[in-house]
Amino acid sequence: MSYSGKTYVSLFLAVVVMIAVAVTQPWTVQASDLDLDAESAILVDAKTGKILYAKKPDMALPPASMTKMMTEYLVHEAIEDGDISWDTTTQISDYAYSISANTTFSGVGLKQSKDYTVKELYEAMAINSDNATTIALAELVAGSEGEFVKMMNKKAKEMGLPDYKFVNSTGLHNSSLGDNVPEGTDPNANNQLSARSAALLAYHLINDYPKALDVSKVPSTNFDGQTIRNYNWMLPHDPKEASSLKQFHYKGVDGLKTGHTDMAQYCFTGTAKRDGNRFISVIMRAESEPARFQQTAKLLNYGFQQFQKQEIFPEGYQLDDKSNMPVAKGKKDTVQIAVNDSFRSYIKQGQKENYAMTYHLNKDKLNKEEKLTAPVKKGEKIGTAEIVYKGDDDYGYIFPDVNKQTMDLTAQSKVEKANWFMLAIGSVGHFFSNLFTTVTDTVKGWF
Repeated sequence: MSYSGKTYVSLFLAVVVMIAVAVTQPWTVQASDLDLDAESAILVDAKTGKILYAKKPDMALPPASMTKMMTEYLVHEAIEDGDISWDTTTQISDYAYSISANTTFSGVGLKQSKDYTVKELYEAMAINSDNATTIALAELVAGSEGEFVKMMNKKAKEMGLPDYKFVNSTGLHNSSLGDNVPEGTDPNANNQLSARSAALLAYHLINDYPKALDVSKVPSTNFDGQTIRNYNWMLPHDPKEASSLKQFHYKGVDGLKTGHTDMAQYCFTGTAKRDGNRFISVIMRAESEPARFQQTAKLLNYGFQQFQKQEIFPEGYQLDDKSNMPVAKGKKDTVQIAVNDSFRSYIKQGQKENYAMTYHLNKDKLNKEEKLTAPVKKGEKIGTAEIVYKGDDDYGYIFPDVNKQTMDLTAQSKVEKANWFMLAIGSVGHFFSNLFTTVTDTVKGWF
């Protein structure tokens, strides 16, 4: 078979166009195509808590150093409460020193009989995932790691983490701590978190204490005369110092916490922000250090490429057939009702039509005839409007016991109570109306 010059030119142009399209159009990822190489995973909108993707999210697994997110939270809380400050100093206990001196844990090499500030210890913990500095902070905040563990579990309960167990502040195996196992915990126990719980913990950390991201985004820093580096390869590391990490850099990533032990394998709670949109991702039990970041990139690509934040229902939206509510004993017989706020959410492309709204009226506001009773105030809540999604892959929200989104349903104007004379006239009219109806029905019955 032979080809003319024009045919070769056409083929060449077709290939050029295909390459151009491939370059200009980002590779789109569908949920079914993710095929994550991890035991468990989750992707969450960091503002609303909406879950965009989940794979075995409720499987409790060892989180390794992702445990330190709770330690970070409690340090921020202690500073907020005035119990300590960033400039508060402390010295290193024998327990913390023994962990730092153990080359198995590759610590930053803490010294005893030296004052360290909370800021120094926190940075070593959050950036370099150092275990000894974590223990030093736990002891400073609570007096002992055993007491700090109690604080961790109490806070987890307050946050509503569905699957958790904290037995130490670091994420190490308790069996690795020797005689320093925190009081009240099992010497053979490990911390436990599900991907959902890790994401919810991260949600609270970055929303309650957003300055935590100012530290977690630091690729490297100086500590006690040495350079310590962040184990988060997705940060923009200096290529002169770590050129091999350049391939893992992901635009917008500024946290949050890596984790690794033999039992936990490789974990990572990540977060990235682009164009004002922030997601939280969790990967648990990836098989290698590079894999945890590669799988995180898949999750984040899926979020940023497939989801758009849209206004689904505007403020003041009304269902056509339920825009008015009847009112008893008022100067007006009806009042308009509508949602008091707009509903915006991350939705997949082309899925907007799968959202609907249904009303749930407050029965305490209604009389026996299903009417509101005047007076009615403008803005008065008379029920809720529930957002219903009728499409596929609805993972709900990360918060406990929240599987749906609701908004207040309010009266759009006031309805004053009618005066006694008008109420009397209305009662008389109602009486004769009922009487006429009764007589009419009776007469009809005769025939």
